Amino acid sequence: MRRRTISSSRVLPGGTPLRNRLLAALPARDYNRICEHLRMNAVRTGETLQEHGVHISHVYFPNGGVYSITTEMRNGALVEVATVGSEGMLGIGAFFGDRSGAGRAFQQVGNGLLPAMPVAQFIKEIAMPGPLREVVGLYAQANLLQTMQSTACNALHDVKQRCSRWLLETHDRIETDDFRLKQEFLAVMLGVRRPTVTVVMRSLQQAGLVSSHYGRIRIVRRKRLEATSCECYEVIRGHFIRLGL
Repeated sequence: MRRRTISSSRVLPGGTPLRNRLLAALPARDYNRICEHLRMNAVRTGETLQEHGVHISHVYFPNGGVYSITTEMRNGALVEVATVGSEGMLGIGAFFGDRSGAGRAFQQVGNGLLPAMPVAQFIKEIAMPGPLREVVGLYAQANLLQTMQSTACNALHDVKQRCSRWLLETHDRIETDDFRLKQEFLAVMLGVRRPTVTVVMRSLQQAGLVSSHYGRIRIVRRKRLEATSCECYEVIRGHFIRLGL
């Protein structure tokens, strides 16, 4: 995922340059056909796109920004189970025939319009052998491997390591050193209370790795942040590279 910027002359409806890796991997004829069914949506940070167990009407192909899929416990606590950016899609369950949302999907970090496709059309497309089914199948595998590694990470690694990993993954997807991120959201991503996030971010700032001010975070020393992260960042990144995503 790390800074593998797509160089493409393709555009989405409305003239937005294409960045989504799944759509960019399609041959021109397939892409043009798929593009006819895409609609561009303005999304607010924190806006819910899919709810757990609720019938989904669309699947989404992020063209920038960061989207989180969270699971809610009975006591209302939330924890992130997957992160999605321009390398993937939201609504991957539809690939397996499930039209209900798996967890709550919402925008974590904004960065432009979000391409959407009606789920009925998506299922029709992937029912046919072809490039879209193949590339989405690869992404489904990578997404599963990411979830497995993240589960182990949450159980075995400390909050500072996990926070560093999450910041690196966001940095990769946003492709800019500076981005907006509230500490309340970061606490949900890490499954901890906000005061814990405050302590961790202060530690990273004091080490000169990041700066944080009024809901904005800036990556200052990328290499040192990588060294602070756990092994899971490189493991997850390796899965996506190996699968060509």
